[in-house]
Order: sequence, then structure tokens, then C-alpha cells
Amino acid sequence: MSHASVPTYQSGTRSVPANTAGTPPETRAAALDFLARLAAEVSKGIVDLPCFPDVVVRIRQALADPSTTPEKTVTIVGNEPRLAARLLQMANSAAFNPSGRPLTDLRSAITRLGYQVVQSAAVGYAVQQMKYAGPLRSIAKPLSELWKECVSVASVSQAVARRTTVSPDEAFLTGLLHGIGRLYIMVRAMGHAAEFGNDQVFLDMVSDWHAPIGKAVLENWGFAEEMCNAVGEQHDYDRRWIRGGELSDILIASVVLAAAMKNPVLPADTAEGISAFQHLGLTVPDCDGILADAKVQLGSLHDALGG
Repeated sequence: MSHASVPTYQSGTRSVPANTAGTPPETRAAALDFLARLAAEVSKGIVDLPCFPDVVVRIRQALADPSTTPEKTVTIVGNEPRLAARLLQMANSAAFNPSGRPLTDLRSAITRLGYQVVQSAAVGYAVQQMKYAGPLRSIAKPLSELWKECVSVASVSQAVARRTTVSPDEAFLTGLLHGIGRLYIMVRAMGHAAEFGNDQVFLDMVSDWHAPIGKAVLENWGFAEEMCNAVGEQHDYDRRWIRGGELSDILIASVVLAAAMKNPVLPADTAEGISAFQHLGLTVPDCDGILADAKVQLGSLHDALGG
């Protein structure tokens, strides 16, 4: 199992947000200590995500094994009836079945969707199960909001990837998983509501820490190196061009574009100062086209993935 490297906090290496007026120093210290402990855990290979179905990891491990047969994948999925039903629904949805030809058996559905999309469906299934788990019901709404954001980023990532040599399905799964660090922090922070709750300083710190924590979680679950790196670098706006690092550029640009998706007109300066857009050669008209493509898919993707 990979023991991921997560940066530890040292004075001067991570910026604590300036918007701290009215926040007691002990609250900031508690939040920082909590996030540092989480980072230390995952860097040592300890991933503790309560109520997260292990089917996601089992599918990932099976698909990463060259000796895995289609029958084994069908068996793993078939042991989760709700996930199996979700895959059949996805395989017959407008997003994944433009021909309109219906499928009724699980193996054909998995073949049509492909392994990356099967993993995406497993992640959606896991988030949906978490929402309804008794211990997590108090955060069901923020979990839903996070999932909607992840589906939006995934849709944009897929549209961006179609303009590159990167597999759109790989980009889609990477976009879907870009928020796994935030989900991890959100779930683990439940018992600390009295200490820092929804304090803005804590939320700002989460924005700073979730990407490296998410990268470490995915590394420990055995996801591809390129995908893990992309999640870890999603806020690296000054990132230098690296051969073979196109997936990171796709995710960086997609996170920015998905955030801008709610605006009726894309601001001309959206990509300003973000090197990923230059690496990908994306102009403002390109970005408008990408968002138009993503919006067409978005409704059917939410229906198909659930969560």
C-alpha cells in the first residue's frame, strides 16, 4: 500500500487566511491541529472514512489487477444490488446510451460503460450510501452539495479531455474524485463541531488542505498515479508544463470552469494567471464551447450517478 506524502504544517509554509477577525486563537489552533493530524494519518497509509462502502476500493483493486476477468467484476458489482441497478440505469441513460438500444444484463452494462465509468458509478453509489447512514445524516445536505459540485467538475473535465489525447472517461473519474479530500475532512470533522463547526477560518483551511489529503487517500486506495497527482495539484495555478501531466492541467482548468458555470457569460479573465489554460491552448471561445457541452450532459449525469 502506498504511503502518500502530505505536506506537514510549518510556520510560513502554509498561509492562514487573513479573514480571522473575531475568531479565537484557540479555535484556529484546534482547526490547524485537526487538519495536521488527518494529513499525518493518511501520509502513513491510515485511511479511516466511516460509512464509506468498501466496494469502491474492491472494484479499484480488481480493475488494477491484469488477471481480473469480466466475470469477477460482475460478481463484485452483483454483490451490491443497488450498485448493479445503478449501472444498468446508467448504461441505458441518454448520457451513456445515445443509440437508445436497451441492455438488461450486468455484464453487457459494464462492457458498454467501461471500467472508468464503472468506478465513477461506484463512487456515486458510495456517496449516496453515506448520505443515508445514520451517523452522517446531519451532514447529508453538505454531502449532496459537494457531490453536485463533483459531478459538474467531472462533466467539464470530460468535455475538456475530448480536446486532448487524454481519455474522457479517465478525466471524468478524476473530476468526480477531485473533492474526495473535502469529503474525508467533512466526515472526520463531525465529532469536532463544538470546536470549530462552520467557522470560516476552518473552511478556508480546508480549502488549503483538501487537495493533498485527497491525493493521499487515492494513493492509498490504489488509484493511478496520474489521477492522484491531478487531484493533489488541482489548485496549482502556476504549475509548469510537464510531459505526461495533461490530466492535471485538465482538472485545474475544469475546477475553475465549473465554478464559473453558474454565470450566464464567462468572464474574459477567468483563465488569467492560470497556466493550465495556456498549456491546453484553451481560448475564451473554447471555454464557452466546453461549458455548453458540459451543461447539455449535466442533467442526465446527475440522474445517472445519483448521490
